[in-house]
Amino acid sequence: MPPTVSQMPFRTDVPALGEERPVVWPRRLRRRLANRLEVVLVESHSVPKFTAELFFRSGNSDGVPGLAEMTATVARTGTSRRGTNQIEDDLRKWGADLSTNAGADTTAIAFSGLTEFAGPLLALVAEIAREASFPNEEFDRERHQKLEELNIARTTPDFLSAERIRKVLFGPHPYANFAPTKEQVEGYTRESLLKFYGAHYQPADALLIAVGDFAPEAMLEQIEKALGSWKGAGPARAARPAPPRQHGRRVFLVHLPGAVQTDLLLGNLAITRKNPDWLRLGLANNIYGGAFHSRLVMNIREKRGYTYSPRSSVVGLREHGFFHVHAAVRNEVVAATLTEIFYELDRLRALAVEPEELENALSYMSGLFSLGLGTQEGIAAQLATAYLEELPEDYLETYRERVRALKGDDVLVAARRYFDAANAQIVVVGDRAAVAEQAGLFGDVEVYDPLGNRL
Repeated sequence: MPPTVSQMPFRTDVPALGEERPVVWPRRLRRRLANRLEVVLVESHSVPKFTAELFFRSGNSDGVPGLAEMTATVARTGTSRRGTNQIEDDLRKWGADLSTNAGADTTAIAFSGLTEFAGPLLALVAEIAREASFPNEEFDRERHQKLEELNIARTTPDFLSAERIRKVLFGPHPYANFAPTKEQVEGYTRESLLKFYGAHYQPADALLIAVGDFAPEAMLEQIEKALGSWKGAGPARAARPAPPRQHGRRVFLVHLPGAVQTDLLLGNLAITRKNPDWLRLGLANNIYGGAFHSRLVMNIREKRGYTYSPRSSVVGLREHGFFHVHAAVRNEVVAATLTEIFYELDRLRALAVEPEELENALSYMSGLFSLGLGTQEGIAAQLATAYLEELPEDYLETYRERVRALKGDDVLVAARRYFDAANAQIVVVGDRAAVAEQAGLFGDVEVYDPLGNRL
């Protein structure tokens, strides 16, 4: 008889990781059409479909807050040739998906489907990009829904903390506008969406990335047929004000009456992906709080039990970047949690990383990158980052090599340059009576209501 589970010996040693497998990059075709539309095509024959996104280099920081997002949402609901029902029927017929979205710097039409239906799907994308009709009833419905979403969001601690930290860090810069106000959404009109659409949905400012089961030259022909006659020079962009320079820690308390938990979010300005220190900073962040095995998690989750999911992130926007740390904690441990957050920041800035911890972080960064290349969607996302951020042509091919070249000194350099603990801006969302005294231990406190009004 085979041994039972209880009779089998337990292995106490952890097997060594095997050597990383090389990444075999599929063939890539990059072209710029006569109308200046940039096209990047990559073969991936794992499944008989393709994944694509048409990006515009304009987003919610270009104009009235949230207008780009609303424009993208309503643009999908109808064109001069098809109404909402016809669009949905066609997508079902082709077994395809199509969505629109907008972030701070970009707007995108994302679509995927069977390769045999690439032609008609590209034709639909071209209609949405060139001939969106913005039906009145769809605009009214989406505006009403956005107002409802905002009402709910303003009761949500993580929304309120994210909104406040962006205002604090970016000041007069449009990146400060994390979300529109109720008044701004009520001020949206169909005409304002049409104006944004006409100014920013332009081929000279656009990038089309497609990954899938196709021959790049054949796909390029279909793209030329669908989008080659599209005209437009792209929007003119004016210089934008610089974010403020922060001096000393300050605390911004958003008063949420009756809250039994407090949302903590602190951070400082950092760098963009174009900066030569970007990988250094990514490594330092993964060691500090950007991974599940990070110091922050081991300290305030595993050791102290203050929170379930603390994390830190480095966000690279087109013009500026920022670093932030987040934790949702019980009211009674607000001061204790902030103390440990700053302790770990200072420790990483002061002491060299041990070789084993460094190796684990490097393996995590390299492995996570490789894992992201396992699907068409993952490859497309990596390509989008590289081309939208105008990174070197070999950025993705050399990524793992450059990560593996990082040393312990790189962690110290990045932490000392970009983890600005002395000038960190701290947002606390919770009940003022329960947490104001604790928050005040870390800097002068300004108090706001959930609508952003100073109290």
